Amino acid sequence: MYHATKRKVHGLLHPEIVGDKNWDKVINVFIVSLIILNVIAVMLETVGPLYERYSDVFYYIELISVIIFTIEYVLRVWSSNTEEKYKHSIWGRLKYMVSPGALIDLIAILPFFLHIFFGLPADLREIRIIRLLRLLRLFRLTAYTQAAQLITNVFKKRKNELVLSLILLVFLIIIASCILFFAEHLYPSEAESKFKSIPDTLWWAVVSLTTTGYGDMIPLTSLGKILSSFIMITGIAFFALPAGIITAGFIEEFRVSRVRKTHRCPNCGEYIEFDEDHSHK
Repeated sequence: MYHATKRKVHGLLHPEIVGDKNWDKVINVFIVSLIILNVIAVMLETVGPLYERYSDVFYYIELISVIIFTIEYVLRVWSSNTEEKYKHSIWGRLKYMVSPGALIDLIAILPFFLHIFFGLPADLREIRIIRLLRLLRLFRLTAYTQAAQLITNVFKKRKNELVLSLILLVFLIIIASCILFFAEHLYPSEAESKFKSIPDTLWWAVVSLTTTGYGDMIPLTSLGKILSSFIMITGIAFFALPAGIITAGFIEEFRVSRVRKTHRCPNCGEYIEFDEDHSHK
């Protein structure tokens, strides 16, 4: 009875693993709604007049939320050793408690208890804003699992291309910074130049190559302006590389997903698995 109850609780809180098809959705919709309510409350608290007028409402929203999230956290820790990787009754639970998801849950409720037990100010906004990280838990819902897995697959399969494009971008930023710095300092009379050093020029390179263009640092010499034009045109092409790689990855994943859904074994009805080159295993 004890172990069956623990497995049931674990399934309800982790629908993507062994959840009940009915109650897990109800519980998770409730938890997600509470998370979103907390995020909205955190944002509205920054509006001074609104916070002063409805401070009691914000307090009770936090109180009720902390109670519910604390119960949820305790139940997650208690039922965590249902999973094989957290099997040990003590060390398994400790291992779960230092996992990213559990740490996010703990950080979300910790400021409230710091105020209660240690008398720290309740208005620890720098700490409480971490509650926004609870939005990451939306990916635990069954409805979002496939989408999250698709994104993960894209970045895993395109990892080498993305790393290469990042290296090229870093090289371009460094080279552009060096070129413009020396171009602006060929004429010592230009005392107004804001390109004081190559590290300072790195900021200009990032802003210009990403087409942001704050305008706080601009070339003053004719040579600097000509080189800047070529650098910015080149930057558009280089910064489009990661976007193109990721887009191609998504298109490929969608294609493979459609192939898997439409190709089943005629005998057992299971989906047919494909290799990287999409040949049948």
